[in-house]
Amino acid sequence: MRVIARKTLKDYWEAEPRAEQDLKAWFAEAEEADWKTPADIKAKYGTASILKDGRVVFNICGNHYRLVVWVNYSFHTIYIRFVGTHLEYDRIDAQTI
Repeated sequence: MRVIARKTLKDYWEAEPRAEQDLKAWFAEAEEADWKTPADIKAKYGTASILKDGRVVFNICGNHYRLVVWVNYSFHTIYIRFVGTHLEYDRIDAQTI
């Protein structure tokens, strides 16, 4: 999968170093993935929340952080939409961000 944009993750882990290793690991796994359906994601990440229209929420670093992405399965592309703490996540609408 192609992940757009790694810079969003990098900017976040520079501000929150505790999230760095888990975000890097997620990024590496996502780049190697070949997700064709939401079920493919759930098979690898059982705690991921599958939302409508290709949105997926990943728990990062033991659920201290949340990562919201939009997956375009037909183009094998993942768009980073949000990364933040669980508290910050509670303040957004993951479906529209």
